[in-house]
Amino acid sequence: MLSIKKISAFALALLCLCMAGSSYAQKKPRFNVIAFYTAKNDQAHISFVHEANKWFPLMAEKYNFAYDSTNNWSNLNEAYLAKYKVVIFLDTRPEDPAQRAAFEKYMKNGGGWMGFHFSAFALTPSDFNADWNWYHNDFLGSGQYGSNTWRPTSAILRVEDRTHPATKNLPETFKASPNEWYRWEKDLRKNPDIKILASIDSSSFPLGTGPKQNEIWHSGYYPVVWTNKNYKMIYFNMGHNDIDYEGKTNKDLSHTFGNPVEDKLILDAIEWLGTGNKISNK
Repeated sequence: MLSIKKISAFALALLCLCMAGSSYAQKKPRFNVIAFYTAKNDQAHISFVHEANKWFPLMAEKYNFAYDSTNNWSNLNEAYLAKYKVVIFLDTRPEDPAQRAAFEKYMKNGGGWMGFHFSAFALTPSDFNADWNWYHNDFLGSGQYGSNTWRPTSAILRVEDRTHPATKNLPETFKASPNEWYRWEKDLRKNPDIKILASIDSSSFPLGTGPKQNEIWHSGYYPVVWTNKNYKMIYFNMGHNDIDYEGKTNKDLSHTFGNPVEDKLILDAIEWLGTGNKISNK
């Protein structure tokens, strides 16, 4: 017969195993996120990518999802994407036709996507020609890049739809982090597939400091966050940090993350993309 001491030791070991199994179950990520980036075009975009690749892992640990990042765009293929619920484009888009086809298939099969700032850029002629009709015209709906504000400044954003999971926890207006704001070729308000979630509030005008007068906006309607109703996707125009170009130090003069309301918007968006739910408050 087993002695009481041996039985106690066995029970303790069994308890430890159960606790370890429970801890593993709690730590298993609820969903997986993969971020693609290039980080070669414009120090402001490079700065944002580096900042994002520090911020997202911290949020992943806090909110129990897995975050991976890669600058190897050849990973944008069906087998690789099958491991992930959410794909993020931090600064650019794929150029290879096979990669583009794999991403389109991923989205049409219900994948989730989050894009920042330069990921929507297209302009012919440029290094990023408007040569991907599905992505820029059907998926994003914005068409080509039109113009931008300069230099990067904060803007007051108006939340257009406070029922969407990404925006339902936001105030009616909030001050965004400094950014270079884009204008687009197409009027997204006329596209029935596009749901504009946030736009620049008129109280922001004049927006930009120049020195070129056309880089200072005095009026107009400018959407900055939107989704396409046919896909599980969200685009943020944010993602361009202010950089000390004039002083030739290339040091960061602003950051995108660390703004509590803007952070909440991004977190609730990634929760919606990953699970279909709003993120729990912690």
